[in-house]
Amino acid sequence: MKYKLSFPERVEIGDLTVRDGMQALEHVYSTEEKLAIVEELILAGFEHVEVTNFGHPKYLPQFADAEELLERLFQSKRVGHLLKQNGGKVLVTAITINERACTRALDFKAKHGVGPDIVLQMVSTDPVHHKTNSGMTLDDYWKMTERCTKMVNEQGIQMCGTVSTIWGSPMEGARVTDLKKAVEFSKIYLDLGASYIEQADHDGSGDPARVYEYFSMILDPDLMGKWADPKYHLAHFHTSRGMGLANVLAALQAGIYRFESTLSGIGGQPANMIDGKLVSGTGKYYHKEHLLSGLVTTEDLVVMMESMGVKTGVDIPKLLDLGRKFRDEYLTISSEQMDTIVTAVSEFTGVSKDRLLGLRDSDEDLDTFVEEAVKFIVKPGEEEPKRIRESLMQLFRSLQGYLKRGMWGVSRAETIVSDVPPSPFLENLL
Repeated sequence: MKYKLSFPERVEIGDLTVRDGMQALEHVYSTEEKLAIVEELILAGFEHVEVTNFGHPKYLPQFADAEELLERLFQSKRVGHLLKQNGGKVLVTAITINERACTRALDFKAKHGVGPDIVLQMVSTDPVHHKTNSGMTLDDYWKMTERCTKMVNEQGIQMCGTVSTIWGSPMEGARVTDLKKAVEFSKIYLDLGASYIEQADHDGSGDPARVYEYFSMILDPDLMGKWADPKYHLAHFHTSRGMGLANVLAALQAGIYRFESTLSGIGGQPANMIDGKLVSGTGKYYHKEHLLSGLVTTEDLVVMMESMGVKTGVDIPKLLDLGRKFRDEYLTISSEQMDTIVTAVSEFTGVSKDRLLGLRDSDEDLDTFVEEAVKFIVKPGEEEPKRIRESLMQLFRSLQGYLKRGMWGVSRAETIVSDVPPSPFLENLL
């Protein structure tokens, strides 16, 4: 035993594919497509799924069907009986970033008698990131969160308090943040009545050494008092710099046993263009390669845990079948979808469809397209919209990537990409 790492017997893994995952993809999936993924995740053994966002559809059109998806999930003949509010064990989470969103969630439950088991709000330790993300100052947000936590708790709904930018902020360059501030924010949330904290690295700033340091602080009774218990803390890692699973291991070593992930490792900052059309989103993308800043992959996370002897409760063959289906059917762009994107971009920019389609086999300077589009959009005498050139470059760059790859996003699940066990020890798992 002295030569072995120390692990818990079991971990809890929540899957966020249809919320955090799909919000970053520049395509709106149907309610039917989302429901099918949630059902398969539950049938594979996941007991915590995050399914939607009650934010305003103007900014997040990906979730305009929030009520419909929840209604159909609770009525599902395949998995409805497995949901906690229907007598099962599966917990359902929805995001309620502001008070209006909380009210929508409560209205849904009042109307249907069931609703999210957990809602979520978020603060960032970087005030600039927080204001950009929420539109509110930290002081005002804390006051709102106190009201919302009381409201939802009175209706039997848990509040998850998310703390973001713990290890760094993507705003205004690579900004260093103070770990102690995140510890302070975690304690504030729990004192306000939050059931647990999602400790989040939303842009992949973390590294294993600082992750271990931070969670050791979080689980230190001298700093957190009665909240220094891993049941109150969940680790949420993105892997923009390839450190996601290493950060998971560091958190595990520090004593954390609750984690989150997505199929294929998709997810992150909400898309600010959808199916070839610009939308409000949350502003400029944090990373040049927006589609490569997702979470740790569910497939790899589960396989890693099980290969170390840590139980997840997940049926691996079912999970990997779902992972392949998601990669091959959901992330692949159909010919009809491609035509929709190209048509939308052409109508908005004035660049012909034939020239846009030529981007598939060409590395033509996109600046030419941007200049032509600006002249088409901005009429004589009108003021040029702020950041229009930046948005147009992003639009053309995304279209070119879609034409070349034929994918809405790139699968980063190495377990299914390799398609062979990396060692004989894993053969029975895969």
